[in-house]
Order: sequence, then C-alpha cells, then structure tokens
Amino acid sequence: MDEKTISAPLINGSQTNDSEAEIDFDILPTLIGYHLRRAQISVFNDFVKMMSELQITPGQFGVALLINANPGLTQSALARAVGIERSTMVAVIDALESRSLVERRPSPVDRRSYALILSEQGKQLIEKLKPMVATHEDRIASNLSDEERAQLISLLCKVAD
Repeated sequence: MDEKTISAPLINGSQTNDSEAEIDFDILPTLIGYHLRRAQISVFNDFVKMMSELQITPGQFGVALLINANPGLTQSALARAVGIERSTMVAVIDALESRSLVERRPSPVDRRSYALILSEQGKQLIEKLKPMVATHEDRIASNLSDEERAQLISLLCKVAD
C-alpha cells in the first residue's frame, strides 16, 4: 500500500462497511492541514466522550477557562483571543449563561459592552474539569514521549503563528 492509499476510517475510528475499500487520498496525506484536522477530530471525539456527563464542548471549556483566568473580559476581547467571530462567541456565551455558568455584567469601562465572569457554579465546574482535561491530554498523547509532546506543541504554535 503506498502512502496515498489507505483504509478509509470513519471519524469515530471504525472502518467502512463497503468491502473495506481502500480509498486513494491523492495528496491529502502530504498536507499538514489534513493531518491537523484528523488529529483535531480524534482529540475532540475523546474530549466529548470523556466530558459527556458534564455536557461541555472543548470550545466551551476553553472559553470558560479564559473567563475564569480573566474576570471582566469583554465578549469582543474574548472572541479575538480565541480567534473566532464575535457572533460565534455570543452563541457560546449564551449557551454557558443558559446553564448559569457565566454571567454578563455591565462593563465598568465601556457602557456598550459586558464584562464576563464565571458564576460560582462555573468556577466549580472548571475546578472539576481541569483534572479531567489533564487525564484526557495524557491519554491522547500516550504514544508521545514528554519531549515529543513538548515538540508537538511547539511545532503547532509555529504553524499557528
């Protein structure tokens, strides 16, 4: 089997049922973006499975964690920090607020915006999630040495910059 012909896994890792057909992926196996996306799907699936009881997505966790570390942050500043559209951030904050995890308060410096803070319930959830996320990270990086893990993070930062 050459490098561009591989068995076709589904997102959840199981194989297709159509005679275990091999698919020609053309140049995809040589593309960084293709492998980043496959890795992201694998990481997100594991996160969602592990956190299913708490019903929190990777994005919601990241947003709640940033709000916890930066109380009073505005939605606009948070959207810029995460790298998403402001309208998308509004939906994430709405979802967290509907679960009483985040509170919007009038900004003390800008009447036109809200300052975001975690509720007490949100803070408790973050403290419960942190060790679970550490376990998740250890599991998804279990095939990497500590040095490889640090190198992967460093390389991904270079790609992102």
